[in-house]
Amino acid sequence: MGPRRAMKVLLLTALGALFFAYYWDGNFDPASLQGARVLLTGASAGVGEELAYHYAHLGSDLVLTAYTEALLQKVVGNCWKLGAPKVFYIATDMASPEAPEHVVQFALDKLGGLDYLVLNHVGSAPATRGLLQVNLLSYVQLTSRALPSLTDSKGSLVVVSSLLGRVPTSFSTPYSAAKFALDGFFGSLRRELDVQDVDVAITMCVLGLRDRAPATEGVRGVTRATASPGPRAALAVIRGGATRASGVFYPWRFYLLCLLRGWLPRPRAWFIRQDLNMSAAAAS
Repeated sequence: MGPRRAMKVLLLTALGALFFAYYWDGNFDPASLQGARVLLTGASAGVGEELAYHYAHLGSDLVLTAYTEALLQKVVGNCWKLGAPKVFYIATDMASPEAPEHVVQFALDKLGGLDYLVLNHVGSAPATRGLLQVNLLSYVQLTSRALPSLTDSKGSLVVVSSLLGRVPTSFSTPYSAAKFALDGFFGSLRRELDVQDVDVAITMCVLGLRDRAPATEGVRGVTRATASPGPRAALAVIRGGATRASGVFYPWRFYLLCLLRGWLPRPRAWFIRQDLNMSAAAAS
């Protein structure tokens, strides 16, 4: 190994250790979530379902929303069993432009205000206006409607995104474009809130593939990446939101991948193929 390569490896290792030490410090107080008023989207499966269970166990008041009512009812029942003081649900389709306003108003009516808006829903429609409505515009609408209440409570916006919103990859162009747009929107919003002295935290969460997430269907069998464990990923998201961290990376090595993107803005095709099943890609 040459000296330059050894230096890069040492630097990456040091950065990883620093990030790991920072992220897993002891400033997370689970009691801070007791009685917190939480609106959680995409709560019927995957990481969203696990988020609901963690919040319930920690004593938060919940409004859950997702597309499928039967799945939501199951999650609500489990949240009651885990000790949630209040649990309400509203089944809706974020592809409808009217849904975000309706959902936030429902949460405000049921909870009297919001301390956390946790945006986790995702859609896998073709590259149409419907995909942008679910994966981008509804996030903007929910945020805009909830922001006055979050300002009053000095609350937090927690946005569950994906590595595909930071690092471009193959065969996910529409989804990745929407996630990149989310990163730009919430990054700009954070600066606007800072300038206006508005005490609302924004936590961007970069996760890998998620169990049962519709977004993975388009690349299933093409990418060799595996799904992140739902409960652990959900706990990382909750911890980051509760400590008002600006970013969460799970698995933590995604932080290094985002750094590498700046050093290798256009990786060679052979490097990209290492993470792809090219025979499946050709058939798709």
